[in-house]
Amino acid sequence: MHKLVLTHSLEAMNETTPALPWLLTPQHVLTLNVRAADIDDFNHVNNVVYLGWMARAAWHHSQALGFDFAAYRARDCGFVVTRHEIDYKAAALADETVHIATWVSLNDGRLRLRRRFQMLAADGRELARGMSDFAAMRISSGRAMRMHADYVAGYPVIDGAEAAFS
Repeated sequence: MHKLVLTHSLEAMNETTPALPWLLTPQHVLTLNVRAADIDDFNHVNNVVYLGWMARAAWHHSQALGFDFAAYRARDCGFVVTRHEIDYKAAALADETVHIATWVSLNDGRLRLRRRFQMLAADGRELARGMSDFAAMRISSGRAMRMHADYVAGYPVIDGAEAAFS
C-alpha cells in the first residue's frame, strides 16, 4: 500500500515535506513509498511506475484545486492526455520514499494544458523529470472542445515552470 501525503500550498509543504532540491517551488507534491510490486527484475522501480506516479500526482493536484471527476462531469469537460515524456535520472529502490512535484506550466485557455513533474527521493536524489500534455474533451461526446471557463483560472500557470525544465 502506498503511503500518501498530499500538499498543495507552500505553507503545508513546508510543514510536511523536507527541504529538497526542487527546480522551483512545487505547486503540488504527492509523497509515497515504493512498494515491492513496483520493483522489477533489475531491483529498481520499473519505468512504467513513474508514469503512474505522474498521473496520480496530476489527479491529486486537480482534486486539490477543486476539480475532481464530479466537477468535470458537472462541466461536461475534462482533460485527456495527448503526450507523456519522462527523463530518467536515477533509480528508485524498494522501500524508498519518493516525492513527486507537479506544476502547470502551460494553459492556453482554449484546448491545451501542460504539466511538468520532478521526482525526488527522500535523500534529495533526482529520480526523474516528466511532462504531460492534455487536451480539453467534452465528456459526453469524447470530442475535443474549448476548455470550460473555470479551468482557465482554476489551473494557474506557474511563472518560470516551462523554462526551468528547458
